[in-house]
Formats: sequence, structure tokens, C-alpha cells
Amino acid sequence: MAKNDKPAKIDKVANIDKTPKATQAIPAVNAKNAAQIERESDAQRPLSKKNFIGMAISGVLIVLGFILMLGDSSTTDTFNPDIFSTRRVVVGPLIAFLGFVLMAVAIIIRPADKTAPKTETEENQD
Repeated sequence: MAKNDKPAKIDKVANIDKTPKATQAIPAVNAKNAAQIERESDAQRPLSKKNFIGMAISGVLIVLGFILMLGDSSTTDTFNPDIFSTRRVVVGPLIAFLGFVLMAVAIIIRPADKTAPKTETEENQD
């Protein structure tokens, strides 16, 4: 075997598509494949409109509680007795805490099932 006679290497890279998947074209939605796209029903969604309204209300309560806790502070030169006011020590934190609790409830509560089974009285009426 001569010095330059090396076994032929198989080029594995030559058979691989060199276009990265992130840059490949995404097929456009047109009339043909628009019918194939199915809209998710309300029963399949994890959160309903009531959940989002509850989360928005609780978010407002949290912000309101923090706003109620705002105010001037004491410095080394002057003492501000307002830092111990009921609004800043009791009311603001209580409203913010209730907002956090309501946020958890709004997320955890399950939306009402629209396809609930009929009760006995509803079945007898049919």
C-alpha cells in the first residue's frame, strides 16, 4: 500500500438535507387546507371566559392593594407616623392577599360543562 492510498471514507453528510428545519417554508393556509383546520371547542379549553374575567378582577385587586400601601416613608431626620396607618398596614395587604387568593381560585375553578347530563326532571319532560 502506498503512502497516499487511504481507504475511501463514506461521506455521510452528503445525504443529509442541509436546510435547517426552522428555515423551511411553512405551508400557507388557503381554501383547500382551511377546511382541514378544526376549531377547538369550548369544552376542550382548559380555561373559560369566566376564568379570565376572574383573573382580571383579582389582578386589579392585587394592584389596588399595593397602591393602598404606597406613601411617604420616614427618614433619619423626620419620623412619619403615617407608615403605621391602618390603610397601609391592614387594608392594603388584606386586599392584595384577597387578590392572590381569588387569582388561585380563578385559575383552579373548572368551567361548567355545557354537555352535562340531564337530570331526572329534564328527562321526564322530553
